[in-house]
Amino acid sequence: MCYRTKLNKKIFSLEKSLDARFVEPEKYQPQLEINAFSFSKTPVITYDSPGEIQMFQWGLIPFWAKDDSIKKMTLNSKIETAAEKPAFRNSVSNRCLVIAEAYYEWQWLDPRGKTKQKFMLEPQDQEIFAFAGIFSTWQNPNDDSIVNSYSILTTEANELMSEIHNNKKRMPVILKAQDHQNWLNGTELKNFAYPYDVTLKATAID
Repeated sequence: MCYRTKLNKKIFSLEKSLDARFVEPEKYQPQLEINAFSFSKTPVITYDSPGEIQMFQWGLIPFWAKDDSIKKMTLNSKIETAAEKPAFRNSVSNRCLVIAEAYYEWQWLDPRGKTKQKFMLEPQDQEIFAFAGIFSTWQNPNDDSIVNSYSILTTEANELMSEIHNNKKRMPVILKAQDHQNWLNGTELKNFAYPYDVTLKATAID
């Protein structure tokens, strides 16, 4: 799965790489490690505003939710079943690019995962990249505030990630740079499931 990411680039670098502009640059905070369970807002580009970088909350809240408690279970969504699951099926057409420069995963060194090795994963040919994301807009019934939130899609692990994420053998869907628009335009989910892949490099972290 994918619960820790890195995005420590400056605004200028992100805007230049993505050919888009931050809507609220003051809300962006570079971070060496973003914890999904903090439900923080991170940069995304949506299908309906491709020239804008917006700040959406990690942890998708479907429009029908009575409260936001579901977000802890919707940080990731399996690409194979997203179109069927109630939490995600209304959002699979709401495509977004979730911007990052790396993500972290832990390799189990024993059968129960009591000892683990942390790795940082990066595409070999993209300094700034995008996870395949889907998003939702939810209105909080308590105060009518609007929350835009997203989930990162995951797929079967490739050979490298099967060795690293050896307990679940899943990995996030990282888009090839040339496929950003295809994803945003709604190309079928199955086209981005493994064996769709980018070449990753792994660095062990002390």
